[in-house]
Amino acid sequence: MGVVTAVCRNEEYTFTKPSRESITLLAGLGVEGDVHQGVTVKHRSRVAQDPTQPNLRQVHLMHAELFDELAEKGYAVEPGQIGENVTTRGIDLLGLPTGTVLRLGAEAVVEVTGLRNPCVQIDDFASGLLKEVVGRGADGELVRRAGIMSIVLVGGVVRPGDEIRVELPAQPHRPLEKV
Repeated sequence: MGVVTAVCRNEEYTFTKPSRESITLLAGLGVEGDVHQGVTVKHRSRVAQDPTQPNLRQVHLMHAELFDELAEKGYAVEPGQIGENVTTRGIDLLGLPTGTVLRLGAEAVVEVTGLRNPCVQIDDFASGLLKEVVGRGADGELVRRAGIMSIVLVGGVVRPGDEIRVELPAQPHRPLEKV
């Protein structure tokens, strides 16, 4: 079991998202009032490719443990500064399989769709940060550590301090891929 440590949203296209006292998730849409809310893609690069693609990136979750690791390397990163909506603690987000259901607080339910594919804007925030959140594993495979993406199955209010319950999908589990 984990906990929500921060919630963030932004009505404008900016890299960072201000922390809020709460956010409201809307089924099938995402975070109410967030620029990335919608049934179809809202990220500019994806809209340019095909604006009719389904929005598999409605809610971006990031593990606070990553911020701890980055701080050890000299990067001061606070919740929302690299674009996430929900900051968590106590869950290995990157180790979850595709299709995992996360219950956030009393009502909200999201389904994990895949890994965030971080872009060069991360280096605009802090030079060298991109190489800290994207790298190569021992086998040479690309490793993305900048959080996970999800869609909203059941809407509800999410606040810092809310409990997160994890429900794994049926076997066989599919590893997370970029979305």
